[in-house]
Amino acid sequence: MSALILSESEEDTRNFLLSLPIFDSLDVDELTILAQHMSYVHLKRGEYLFLEGDKGSFMGFVVQGLLEVVKKSETGQSVVIARLAKGNSIGEMGLIDKSPRSATVIARQPTLMVTLTDKGFDMLTDRSPILAVKVIQKIARLLSLYMRRTSSRLADLMQPMV
Repeated sequence: MSALILSESEEDTRNFLLSLPIFDSLDVDELTILAQHMSYVHLKRGEYLFLEGDKGSFMGFVVQGLLEVVKKSETGQSVVIARLAKGNSIGEMGLIDKSPRSATVIARQPTLMVTLTDKGFDMLTDRSPILAVKVIQKIARLLSLYMRRTSSRLADLMQPMV
C-alpha cells in the first residue's frame, strides 16, 4: 500500500479511480498521486457543467448522477448527443487543446464528479512527469475510441455510395 498520506476526499478519489478501466494499468501509488491533483464538483439537477463555447480547462469523471451532452445543430436546435453516467468521462479535449467547449453539458440528476483541471495537470506534470505522460496516453486512447465510435455512427447516417 502507498506510504503517502491522503485526505479522506483524496482517498475516496483514488478508490474511485481504481474502478475506472482507463486507469487499470496504473498502480496504487500512481493513482494516489493523481488523486492528489483532482477535486470534486457537485452539480444540482438542471445545473450546467459548462456551455458550448466556454473555455476548456478541465476534464472529469462521473462518480454518480447523470449528465447530458447537448450540441447545437446547424439549424440552431439543441440535440442530445450523449448521456453520461457513473464512470463516463467528459472534457478530455479541453484539457489537451484548451479550445472552447464543443458542446453544453447539463446535470439531469444531482451529479458528483471528480475533475482534473489544467492547473492540476500542470502540477502533476511538474511532480511526476512520467505519470503525466501515462495520463495523456490514457486520454489519447479514450479520445481515439470516441472518434472511432463517432465515425461508425456517422457512417450509419450517411448515404451509401452508388
